[in-house]
Amino acid sequence: MTEIFDRIPLLSGAPRSVEELPGGLTNHNYKVTVPGGAYVVRVSASEGSLLAIDRDVEHSCSLAAARIGVGAPVHGYLPELGVLIVGFLPGRTFTEADLREPANLRRLAEVCGRLHAGPRFARDFDMFEVQRGYLEIVRARGYRLPAKYLDFMPDVERIRKCLDIRDVGRVPCHNDLLPGNIIDDGGRLWLIDYEYAGNNDPCFELGNIWSESNLSLDLLEELVTAYYGRRLRHKIARARLLGLMSKYGWTLWASIQDGANQSIDFDFWSWGMEKYERAVAEFTGSGLAALMDEAVRAD
Repeated sequence: MTEIFDRIPLLSGAPRSVEELPGGLTNHNYKVTVPGGAYVVRVSASEGSLLAIDRDVEHSCSLAAARIGVGAPVHGYLPELGVLIVGFLPGRTFTEADLREPANLRRLAEVCGRLHAGPRFARDFDMFEVQRGYLEIVRARGYRLPAKYLDFMPDVERIRKCLDIRDVGRVPCHNDLLPGNIIDDGGRLWLIDYEYAGNNDPCFELGNIWSESNLSLDLLEELVTAYYGRRLRHKIARARLLGLMSKYGWTLWASIQDGANQSIDFDFWSWGMEKYERAVAEFTGSGLAALMDEAVRAD
């Protein structure tokens, strides 16, 4: 990595220490400390176009999030190398246990609200479209498809039509708020890693948080209620349906990573199958039709 660091003016020509950071599933991340400060250098480790990642869009979304004080400051971008340089945020990375604390869910709802009220991002993000794109790639390249995956496509179409009935428009969303993308500096929360950022239904953001940390339904209700300021049954149902789509869509993300990404030592298939099994339980449970009815009703 030395040659990459040497091409970054902030980091070249001065003593530096380098620490590889854990957790990246599409990047190699390094904390680089020089006399002028500490920075995170993110080096792409995947074929972004396969995963619906546009590095130019990621850069512009990172800039927008930094301007409103939600994301880390952006200090450089080398698109020819797939490198993004942001400020290092001192603090503690969230865990799933943190998101099981109602007080933290209220803090997260607040920072999501600030992001969602900010300037529009450079693209839209729709998991229904992303999932279809992933499916085309999986089939074209012969990657593994979970058993009976296609059996649930009619349900997906019914969910899409149901959500269209009360379409709420799009706001700038992060779209990938697993705990590792949330930093607590002791006073406030920061959101990092804008690879999948785009304008989206805010209930996808909330449902994806619920899905990624496998939270209880009570905690989903807590999160949605904190976000909207009052309990809205149709919003809770909407977030739950979009959380189901999150599980179903990211399953194929894992299939693509399993087939295409040889540079990161991670069991993508098992990670994806855990999501898929939870999605199947919801698709085949007795409450899906009632949930769609709830999503279109007025409170």
